[in-house]
Amino acid sequence: MLNVVIAGSTGRMGHALLEGVVADPELRLHAALDRVGAPALGRDAGELIGAPCGVAVTSDLNAALQGADVLVDFTRPEPSMEYLAACRKVGTKLVIGTTGFTPEQKQAISDAAKDIAIVFAPNMSVGVTLLINLVQAAAKVLSEGYDIEVIEAHHRHKVDAPSGTALRLGEAAAAALGRDLAQCAVYGREGVTGERDPSTIGFATVRGGDVVGDHTVLFAGIGERVELTHKASSRATFALGALRAAKFLADKPNGLFDMQDVLGLR
Repeated sequence: MLNVVIAGSTGRMGHALLEGVVADPELRLHAALDRVGAPALGRDAGELIGAPCGVAVTSDLNAALQGADVLVDFTRPEPSMEYLAACRKVGTKLVIGTTGFTPEQKQAISDAAKDIAIVFAPNMSVGVTLLINLVQAAAKVLSEGYDIEVIEAHHRHKVDAPSGTALRLGEAAAAALGRDLAQCAVYGREGVTGERDPSTIGFATVRGGDVVGDHTVLFAGIGERVELTHKASSRATFALGALRAAKFLADKPNGLFDMQDVLGLR
């Protein structure tokens, strides 16, 4: 039985993770975290999903980690760094689905993985993980004469753009072509931009409504287009992938992994 701590337990992803843990006989909800002052503090976490479980929502991180095996985090970069430091201190494994990290914060995650086992991925979906592989394969075949654009759409509450998944897809395409995404990415166009530079990878972002997450990588050539698309209709797909990642870490003493490792695609 794996003792799981859920960060951001009262949010949209938190609810999906709670449902996943409660439904899985191999997992036990050890603690449910939320920010100081959150309205749900002290309530039974299971009540949030209609399944009381006897675990109260808390903001006490240190107490939550006592006896925990793994913390699952889909919050924001700032609290994620706090969770990272606390997990590293006590030896708790970590699954990070948060996006929007700075290069320095990503380096901190890499450093912490010397001491604890971490799965860090911008998208925990099995389908998106497969999509990354397909994008790499397509980019190698369509390496000449095709322009690459990444289009993504999310709900109105998402605070970072492009999404972490869109950036990961762009990185996959760039790597397959021997390019550095930091040097070839174009994040939006306006005004008289001139002709498109064929060496660039473009990004377009849509925000609105309750879109869970749509991603398309477009390879546009002369006379044809190849489009690779993933559409998420429920956050359950991310939650199930994250909990699969938590189980993957069970026997790992340390190291930095992603969903490619979890699914055995390396």
